[in-house]
Amino acid sequence: MSLSGASERSVPATKIEITVSCRNLLDLDTFSKSDPMVVLYTQSRASQEWREFGRTEVIDNTLNPDFVRKFVLDYFFEEKQNLRFDVYNVDSKTNISKPDFLGQAFLALGEVIGGQGSRVERPLTGVPGKKCGTILLTAEELSNCRDIATMQLCANKLDKKDFFGKSDPFLVFYRSNEDGTTVKIDVYDWDRDGSHDFIGEFTTSYRELSKAQNQFTVYEVLNPRKKCKKKKYVNSGTVTLLSFSVDSEFTFVDYIKGGTQLNFTVAIDFTASNGNPLQPTSLHYMSPYQLSAYAMALKAVGEIIQDYDSDKLFPAYGFGAKLPPEGRISHQFPLNNNDEDPNCAGIEGVLESYFQSLRTVQLYGPTYFAPVINQVARAAAKISDGSQYYVLLIITDGVISDMTQTKEAIVSASSLPMSIIIVGVGPAMFEAMEELDGDDVRVSSRGRYAERDIVQFVPFRDYVDRSGNQVLSMARLAKDVLAEIPEQLLSYMRTRDIQPRPPPPANSRPTPAPEQP
Repeated sequence: MSLSGASERSVPATKIEITVSCRNLLDLDTFSKSDPMVVLYTQSRASQEWREFGRTEVIDNTLNPDFVRKFVLDYFFEEKQNLRFDVYNVDSKTNISKPDFLGQAFLALGEVIGGQGSRVERPLTGVPGKKCGTILLTAEELSNCRDIATMQLCANKLDKKDFFGKSDPFLVFYRSNEDGTTVKIDVYDWDRDGSHDFIGEFTTSYRELSKAQNQFTVYEVLNPRKKCKKKKYVNSGTVTLLSFSVDSEFTFVDYIKGGTQLNFTVAIDFTASNGNPLQPTSLHYMSPYQLSAYAMALKAVGEIIQDYDSDKLFPAYGFGAKLPPEGRISHQFPLNNNDEDPNCAGIEGVLESYFQSLRTVQLYGPTYFAPVINQVARAAAKISDGSQYYVLLIITDGVISDMTQTKEAIVSASSLPMSIIIVGVGPAMFEAMEELDGDDVRVSSRGRYAERDIVQFVPFRDYVDRSGNQVLSMARLAKDVLAEIPEQLLSYMRTRDIQPRPPPPANSRPTPAPEQP
């Protein structure tokens, strides 16, 4: 009989504890130093309004406070969780209800978690003509014990409870105290009608169980009632612990904190079915008033993933276009027109290159996914130590023309540190795309099945806000298409037995604010 401590997975909110420090604050007190306090505000996704979340304590007479009171936030990788930290000087000698403003910093929770060792340093701004100092933020995941205990047991000479046959035993484990040191185990005979018969019980401890890594441990199964009634009662059988092992279950945050980077690549459909980009009916139309569906999808996904990529350089490609000057059809051309270095600086850089390509290339066809999937797969294949994980975003308006080759590419890529997000834009029917999303049936090619489910497909139209709120539309899209990325990363790490690297020491320099491209 083999029993495992593993249970069905669920994805509750991850609790993140934020520690706050400040350095070189403004000194607004005449005869002493400032008495700082930090107020945290969170931003509503729907209304974009800022709401106070909490406050630190006030620390007297210092320009370099390390606050004791921490902020505990629910963290969702797939959401852009904007934070605002306002710093005040609270001088009780003047008016505590009107503290002096010392500066503020804006950033996303993902930026803190994605910083080196989940630590970032940001300049405080907001006081004209003054250097306001910096704020240092450290993120720590709050979690219970994540150890998974796996044990193998066998039983001998258990009391017979069935009239016409032997018992059908099973065990029930109880933790008898809060620290989990004592474990009580009941032994039952299973009955089809649910009226299971109690055979006996025994107690042990975590320390005693762990000894089974080196030796067998035999437990007497005792029935308290029988022991009281029968003087010659010995036991109701024995249970022998044959093996016991403990494995740690790591989280997405563990890997990010240990330095795993998310490498984001974009591939955009430039086929003629999108329509003339100069016409308002085109899916690529560059309106001065609002973003196209392509731009919204790119911005929605990219602005979240960029927090987990330290250099903020993103390869961006187009496919299905005729390129100047000779009109060569390409299914994998760099949007920045640089074959040697397809990287764009930040998501804004990707958008600029995308808009520039719309002005220079001719939309044509057909729609091929395999070339760009294989391009990213080649990069992912070079790094297998868990330090890099690749995310490819493909945005398209229609059914692909190389389904057989695309399936082959996905099956091959499923063994690599890589995920693929496909967003369908426009009114087309995308039934064929569902075949690539392996939620129900794994993608297969020539009798070979994908090792992991690495593809997520969604039609953008399902997330468009009816009132025209583009921010809300992008948030809805990102929440759905990115939700599977953490588990896909973990599934790769588990299958390769890759553990997170230890985070850098606490005294190392935190990640500074990225330079603006």
